[in-house]
Amino acid sequence: MALTLVFALLVALVTGCGGETEPSDTDTESKPTITIGSKIDTEGELLATVSQLVLEDAGYTVVDKSQTGTTDVVRKALLTGEIDMYPEYTGSGLIFFEGQDPETYKDPQEGYETVRELDLEQNDIVWLEPAKANNTWLIATRQDFAEENDLATMSDFAEFVDGGGEVKLAASDEFFTNPDAFPAFASTYGITLTDDQKVILAGGNTAQTEKAAADGVDGVNFAMAYGTDGALADLGLVVLEDDKGAQLVYWPTPIIRKAVLDASPEIEDVLAPVFSSLDIQTLQELNARIQVNGESAEAVARDYLESGGFIGE
Repeated sequence: MALTLVFALLVALVTGCGGETEPSDTDTESKPTITIGSKIDTEGELLATVSQLVLEDAGYTVVDKSQTGTTDVVRKALLTGEIDMYPEYTGSGLIFFEGQDPETYKDPQEGYETVRELDLEQNDIVWLEPAKANNTWLIATRQDFAEENDLATMSDFAEFVDGGGEVKLAASDEFFTNPDAFPAFASTYGITLTDDQKVILAGGNTAQTEKAAADGVDGVNFAMAYGTDGALADLGLVVLEDDKGAQLVYWPTPIIRKAVLDASPEIEDVLAPVFSSLDIQTLQELNARIQVNGESAEAVARDYLESGGFIGE
């Protein structure tokens, strides 16, 4: 009898211990893998890397597909599920959806709310908290050249072109073809450039176009630029003011597939404070560290996030 009782107690003890160590659903639950892409420019890679580091710090596994391609390529990758999210710009809503009024996207808040609503309704894409820094299309030239030719505005540039001034504009194919880019300048200011006056650089990174103008490569004296570029002053370049308001407002914004966000709603919460901290001066400084100083996007993003307390060191 005693041996039977001892055996029964041992069985109960072992069974009880097993019950305590059995993992719960919460313990075994893991966060999904998130695939992040970007456009093929300096800021696109920077913001994709910022997003990656923040999500990794929050416990997500991230697949880095930054530098995915031009706008149409990375957009298609998102819509087809090849990537889960990437940083886009509010003004792009004009080309994403037909029948839009360009004036809508010249008001930053209205443009953001409009593209957020349309993309959610039509594509199940969610626009998260934006960085309120206008990274619009611009044209830059050397400061000494601008002073010699009285070039301060796009109206001045139009007169320079019409007057037979020598022009070689370095830009991406996207800049010359997207309705919201050079065609918007052309229609607003009445500018016509010949094919010989357009220098299309593969990749279309403003680091390339601006360097070409600064160095006068193959006679290039004007360059596609962005509002948050940090290399302009270091290269001795100035931007021509868009005095007639041809361009839209482009707030950088992480956009994500709704199915992914529904599965992990905290993604919105962890990214929001980071993007809301990125004003135009901050982005110019961060971009300059990459474009001018030659630092990697990963090093710059990590330093900003750690020093700001957004991620752990």
